[in-house]
Amino acid sequence: MINAKLKKTELVTLYKKFYYIADDAHVTEDMILSHWELEKKLRITLLESTPERRWEAFDDAYSKLYHELAWLNEHTSAGDDHGAQASLWHDVIGDAPQKIYEVGSGKGELITYLAKQGFDCTATEITRERGEKWSADVQNLRWDNSDGIHLSEFTSPNTYDIVLSNQVIEHMHPEDVATHFDHVSKLLKKGGRYIFSTPHLVDGPSDVSRVFGCGELKGMHLKEYNYAELASFSTQANLTPKAVWRLPNAVRSRLETKTITSSMYLSYLKWCERFLLATRKHRRRVQFAKLSRFFFFTGNVMMVATKD
Repeated sequence: MINAKLKKTELVTLYKKFYYIADDAHVTEDMILSHWELEKKLRITLLESTPERRWEAFDDAYSKLYHELAWLNEHTSAGDDHGAQASLWHDVIGDAPQKIYEVGSGKGELITYLAKQGFDCTATEITRERGEKWSADVQNLRWDNSDGIHLSEFTSPNTYDIVLSNQVIEHMHPEDVATHFDHVSKLLKKGGRYIFSTPHLVDGPSDVSRVFGCGELKGMHLKEYNYAELASFSTQANLTPKAVWRLPNAVRSRLETKTITSSMYLSYLKWCERFLLATRKHRRRVQFAKLSRFFFFTGNVMMVATKD
C-alpha cells in the first residue's frame, strides 16, 4: 500500500532514483505497483522453498521478475558512479593476470570491465534473464549457470584467485549463506580471496521496500547482514575476514592512494554497528547510520576474506 502522503509523481521519482532509471524513461505508477506486489509474493515463495527445490524456485522467481518487469533490464543502470565503483573493485583485486569467478553477475557490468583489464573471468547467473545475453562475446569472459550456493559442484575446486559477489548475498535464502561461504572457500586457491559487497542492515531496507517507506524487508532481499555476521560466516569457512577502507572517490583520485583492507578497521566497524543496532526505532537508526559516515562507517559492506 502506498504511503498516503506520497503523490504519484513522487513515487515515480523515488523509484527512478532508487533504480538509476533515466528521467525520460517510461515508468508509471501502475508499473511500480506491479513490481511491489510481485516482489512481495516472490519473497514468500523463496523463503518457503525447500532446500531440494531451492535452485528451481530461485530460477523461476527471478526469470518471472525480469520477464514481467522488463523495464528493470531495459532501463536500470549501475548508477552514475559505476566507473568509480569498478575502479575500486580493480584496486582491491590488484593487477592482472588473476583468475576471477563472479557469483550473480547480473547484466555483467563489473565482470566485463575486469575482463577488459586482462583478468581471466567467469561470470555466473541463475537465469539467462540476467545473464549472458547482456554481455556475450567479450574476450577473457565466459558465462555459466550456477545456483550461487553449491559453487564447487559447478566448477573445479582450488581453481580461482578471486571470487566476487556484488549485491548478491542479501538475495540468498538465509539458510544457504553459510553453505555459500563454504563453497567459496572450496573454489579458492590457498591464499585466494573472496571479495564481496552487500547492504548493511542498519541502512536498510535496501530493496524495493525502501521506495515505499517500509522499516523492514518486504521484497526480494531475503535478509540483510552486519559485519559481525559476515565475519562469522567467513571464519567458519576457514577464511580470514578484513574490511575494505575507502577514501571518498575525489580524495582517492587526488592522492592516488591504494585501498586498504584491515582487520583493525573491521573490529572498529563491528563496534560501531553494535551501537547502531541498539537503536530500535528504524528512522532514528537510519539517521545515526548516515551521521556515522563522518566517522568512517559505511552503510554498504565491502569485505575481503582470504583462504588460510
